[in-house]
Amino acid sequence: MAKPASLFSLFLSFLLLFHGCIARQRGQQQQSECQIQRLTALEPREYVQAEAGVTELWDSRNEQLQCAGVSVIRHTIQPRGLLLPSYTNSPLLVYIVEGRGIHGVILPGCPETFQSSQQSQQERAEREGQSFQDRHQRIRHLRQGDFVAYPAGAAHWVYNDGERDLIAVVLLDTGNNANQLDRDPITLAEAFRVDTETAQKLRGEDDQRGHIVRAERGLSVVQPPLSREEQERGERGNGLDETICSTRLQENLENPSRADIYNPRAGRLSTLNSLTMPVLKFLQLSAGRGVLYKNAIMAPHSNLNAHSVMYVTRGDGRAQIVDHRGQTVFNEELREGQIVVVPQNFVIVKEAGNQGLEWVAFKTNDNAMINTLSGRTSVMRGLPVDVVANAYQIPREEARRVKYNRRETILFESRQRSEKIASA
Repeated sequence: MAKPASLFSLFLSFLLLFHGCIARQRGQQQQSECQIQRLTALEPREYVQAEAGVTELWDSRNEQLQCAGVSVIRHTIQPRGLLLPSYTNSPLLVYIVEGRGIHGVILPGCPETFQSSQQSQQERAEREGQSFQDRHQRIRHLRQGDFVAYPAGAAHWVYNDGERDLIAVVLLDTGNNANQLDRDPITLAEAFRVDTETAQKLRGEDDQRGHIVRAERGLSVVQPPLSREEQERGERGNGLDETICSTRLQENLENPSRADIYNPRAGRLSTLNSLTMPVLKFLQLSAGRGVLYKNAIMAPHSNLNAHSVMYVTRGDGRAQIVDHRGQTVFNEELREGQIVVVPQNFVIVKEAGNQGLEWVAFKTNDNAMINTLSGRTSVMRGLPVDVVANAYQIPREEARRVKYNRRETILFESRQRSEKIASA
């Protein structure tokens, strides 16, 4: 990789011009909560082991996460592992890093639209010696690359029906979960019309399995064939006829054809916001996925209206982050499994390593916008050449090169590759 000094020298000079106006744009609340002198790449600090998996938690008391107002956890669910139904008092945005499975979201007031067929009812009755027909809310398939939105207060569960671990990264607000169940088993028994022994099981008394349990015989639920669900995913709604019961809660960004920005020599970017998935308007969250090829660079840019939490999914690279005063607060290598918080209006530039760099970004605005400092659509392109020359005290011809040298928009091919092409 190129040396940091040579890679970021021009980037740092850009910031001197803009740090004053950016500082004025920051609200009073952000000024009081995001006085960060140094950013670091974060890894999980706590591990909660369960019967069929593990949950890793990043320290929600970390000042970087508090600045963004979020917490981050990572579930690893083993085959036949069931992440037990739960809910939080904050919205969740989940990314499936690896594996596959199924999940359900119980939306209050919505009907039980999935019903077992008469044939399956008879088969179950023959096995169990009793007549029973199950009904439940919709079941959805999960696969690598899916983003899933869970509204606050909506109970949800996940089951790994694949042959390898299912890994999910979850972003949520820092509010604590609220347990709405009474501690008295008699009250629970009356509420559910069950005996006291069953009520004690509902409270989880003496259950040492943890929050991810193993379904030894698998999980029998009513679900459509995968091909049918894939067809339904391909049908885009217009956002007007969706109700809370039928709204689309997930979107896959794995396919390169889904990219919003693509450079065949540098990589691709895909975004997910309330324009493409309307439920995110309700959650006030958005997301994106980035892929940089070997030694490629993503232009220096800032988030105008959101904090961003970047999670590295594959590869390695280097990033540098500069605050609104133009001070470097992060200049480190990045590797798989780490997260980096990028506060609003802080500027970040990323360079991939020899293995490339892939990441997802969770953002705290349903329609997060970025501002690039170099490239064809950048602020620099919008400035007159004489303004650039006088701002940086450079000759006019040099200012012209600074302004027009980059013809790409935001993804730049590696310097070594471009030099080879130029000399060929």
